[in-house]
Amino acid sequence: MNKIPFIYTFFLISSLLLGQSKNSSDEALRIIKLVDDNMISQTQIIESEMIVYGKRKSRTIRSKGFSSGEFKNFTEYLSPEREKGTKMLKLKDRLWIYSPTTDRIIQISGHLLRQSVMGSDLSYEDMMEERKLSLIYNCNIIGSEVLDSRDTWKIELTAKNDDVSYFRRIIWIDKLRYVPLRSDLFAKSGQLLKTTTFSDVKKLGKRWYPTKMNYKDVLKSGKGTDFIILNIDFDKKIPDNYFSKSSLKK
Repeated sequence: MNKIPFIYTFFLISSLLLGQSKNSSDEALRIIKLVDDNMISQTQIIESEMIVYGKRKSRTIRSKGFSSGEFKNFTEYLSPEREKGTKMLKLKDRLWIYSPTTDRIIQISGHLLRQSVMGSDLSYEDMMEERKLSLIYNCNIIGSEVLDSRDTWKIELTAKNDDVSYFRRIIWIDKLRYVPLRSDLFAKSGQLLKTTTFSDVKKLGKRWYPTKMNYKDVLKSGKGTDFIILNIDFDKKIPDNYFSKSSLKK
């Protein structure tokens, strides 16, 4: 019997594995683009509640946010009284906060963007990242799992550049609705930093959208922070003056 040379066998197996990897990457990219279509719109107007769970009690913070594209976001906090009137404006990679208590506008930048927002498990970086996943990450399918009785793809995302909040993500995508159900967020070192759980998925027009998210900073104790969408409008015109520094003191 003729034996197949080892070197030929090696290249044959390598070619098959590379082909599988390429196909997996192409399919993963297709899936992530559909997730982007569900989760991102040209404009969004969101009324929401953020429930911050403390050691003894929780706080509920209500806000209304306006976003346009990837780089413009304006948020006004409505309650409780302590936070009422606080406003945030994001333009590209810059963030300003207005405090009615001091009647001052401060700019948050650099390492300060990693700080907690109002004691929650979300950082300012988390709130600022609104770019499409398909544009800033390479993606690959690494498995399939059943999560909350839903069939999901398990997809690994690795950053294309260093200008992202998290270098690597593992994300579980509902196979029928193309929405994330869970996301694990990692530093470049490989350390797990945060987990996000998505639930209460609803059909809003032509898109599926999770209306409750739990953000958990694994470096902190507690139940994390719930972000609950009370109302959301997609693709409605927002006046340009919302996205100017003058809007912070109005």
